[in-house]
Amino acid sequence: MPQLIPPQPAFASDAERVVWDVLAAQLPHDATMIAGQRITDDAHEVEIDLLVLWPGIGTVVIEVKGGRVGVEDGTWFQRDRSGRRALHPSPVEQAQRARHVLLRHINERSSRPLGRSVHMVALPWSQLPDDWDVPDAPRALMLDAMDLGTGGSGGAGSGGAVERIVAALRSHGGSHLSPLEGVQRDHAVRTLRRTEAAIENHQLLARQIEDSGNQLTREQERILALLRFQHRAQVVGGAGSGKTHLALMKARALTREGRRTALMCYSRGLARHFQLLTATWPAEDRPAYVGLFHDLPVRWGAQTEEEFDGTAVAYYEEFLPAQLRELASTRPVEDLFEAIVVDEAQDFADLWWDALRPCLVEPEDTGASVLFVFTDAHQSVFDRDGRAPITLSPFPLDDNLRNTRTIAETFAPLTPLEQNPRMEEGAPVRFVACATEDAISTADDLIDPLLDEGWEPGEIALLTTGRRHPEQRERIDYAGYSGYWDEFFAATDVFYGHVLNFKGLERRVVVLAVNGFQHWERSPHLMYVGLSRARSLLVVVGDPELIRTVVGDQVADRLIGAGGGAARRP
Repeated sequence: MPQLIPPQPAFASDAERVVWDVLAAQLPHDATMIAGQRITDDAHEVEIDLLVLWPGIGTVVIEVKGGRVGVEDGTWFQRDRSGRRALHPSPVEQAQRARHVLLRHINERSSRPLGRSVHMVALPWSQLPDDWDVPDAPRALMLDAMDLGTGGSGGAGSGGAVERIVAALRSHGGSHLSPLEGVQRDHAVRTLRRTEAAIENHQLLARQIEDSGNQLTREQERILALLRFQHRAQVVGGAGSGKTHLALMKARALTREGRRTALMCYSRGLARHFQLLTATWPAEDRPAYVGLFHDLPVRWGAQTEEEFDGTAVAYYEEFLPAQLRELASTRPVEDLFEAIVVDEAQDFADLWWDALRPCLVEPEDTGASVLFVFTDAHQSVFDRDGRAPITLSPFPLDDNLRNTRTIAETFAPLTPLEQNPRMEEGAPVRFVACATEDAISTADDLIDPLLDEGWEPGEIALLTTGRRHPEQRERIDYAGYSGYWDEFFAATDVFYGHVLNFKGLERRVVVLAVNGFQHWERSPHLMYVGLSRARSLLVVVGDPELIRTVVGDQVADRLIGAGGGAARRP
C-alpha cells in the first residue's frame, strides 16, 4: 500500500472515495497519494482531488467527477440525482490548471524541478464511448468506470488504473523530462504539508476575525466607516495598532463596491499573508491583485531579476518601478485599478509612488479612483524615503490591539503616536545580558527552556537585528523564499527571521537577538520593530549598553532595569 495523506481523508464526494480506494489498492508502497491538496499561490487557488507522487514514474494530478459525465457540442455536463448541469470550467481545465499551479508552487521552493507530470480526469460512474474524441481530453488522460473497475461488469481488473496512469505519463508527461526521484517526492510532501497547514491557519484566523463577537473588528469597521467618503487617505499608527487588518478590510470593502482593487506591500512575508487570507474570502470579495509591489510589473511582462543585466538594488529600486510606470501606460484599461491599498507604506520610495499613479484609473460609475495607505514612519527600516501623493492630514490610530500591556508599555516611547494598550497585562518582558557577538548563541539556548514551559514550537520566533541567523540562511537556501514563508505560516516549528522582514507579522513568543546593526542610523527603527512583534511574551538578548544607546533611557529602563545591566533570565 502507498503512503496515504491523510490516512483517512474527509472526501467531498463518494466518487473521490471510490477512486482513492481503487488507487490505494493498486499503487506500490513507494508511491504517495494525497487527497484534497489545496494550494494558494499568487493569484491562483486550486484544490487537487487526488495527487499521486510516484518515484521512478512521475507526478499525477487527478480531477474526480461523479455522476454521469459527457461532452456535447464541446460542452461538458454532469448528470446526477439533482439533474443535469454544465461544467464550467471543464474537468480537464480544472486538472490542467491545478497541475500548472502545483508545478510552479513546488519548483519555486526547490532547486530541482519535479519533471515528468500529467493531469488526468477520473469518472468512476461514467463509461466513455469507444469513439471518444475530445481534443483537450485524449482518451489516454481519462480514467472511466471500466479503467477503475467500478463499471459493474468486471472492468479493467486489478492494476488496470495504475497501468493507465503509467501509460499517460509516458505518452503525455514529457518523455524528455526525468521521472520523479524519491528525494523530490519527500521534498514535495513536506512543502505541500506546510502549504496545507498555512491555509488552515488562515482559515481559522478568518473565522476569528469574522466572528460577530469580535469587538475589536467592529471598532475597526467603525474607523473605516468614518473614512468611507475619502478617496485619498493616509492612516498612521504604531506597531500593533491594527493597520494591516484595516488594510485588508478596506481592500475587501472596495472590491465589494465593484472597484477593481490592488492590495500590495513591500515585504514578502506580509504579501504571502495577504494572499493566504484573501483566498479565504468569497470570490467576489477578493481584490484583483494581491501581492508585492515588485511582482506587478513582472506579471505585466517586465524582465525577471535573472534576465536583468545589473545589480539587485538597481533592479528593485529603479528598474521595476520605471517598468511599472511604462507598462501601465500601455495596458488595457481593464487591467488597471480603480483602487489601490498599500500597507507598510513607509517602505515605498518616491519613484514607486510615481509608478503607481498611472496604474489608477477613474471608474465610470463609482466616482474617483481610491488610494489608501497605511503607514508607521517609525518602522522605516530601509534606506529609502518616500511620500505618498496624499495631501490630507493623516488619520491616527491610537489603540494597541496586538501586544500585552506589558510589552506595549516597554516600547511605547518609540511609537509615533501615544497608544492606548487594549490587551491584558501579560507576562513580564524578559532580558538576558550577553555580549553582542554571543547574542545568537545565547538566544538559541533559550528555545528549549521555552518549549519546556509549554510553548509550542510554532508559537516562537527568533529574530535578529544584524546578520541573519544561520538557520534562516539554511532554510531559505533549501526551500527558497516562498517555501520559507509558507513554513512560517504553517506554524509547525520555531521560526528564524530578521526584523527587516517581519513587519506586519507576529508570533505569540518572540526572542529578539540584538546581534548588532548593519546600518546604525536605522537601529532605533529596527529595535522598535523587533520589540513589537510578540503578542504574549517578549525575550530580549543582547548587550545592555548597546541597547540603551539605541533605544534611549526610557525604553532601556523598562526593558533592562534602571540599574543598566541587570538581567532577568527566563
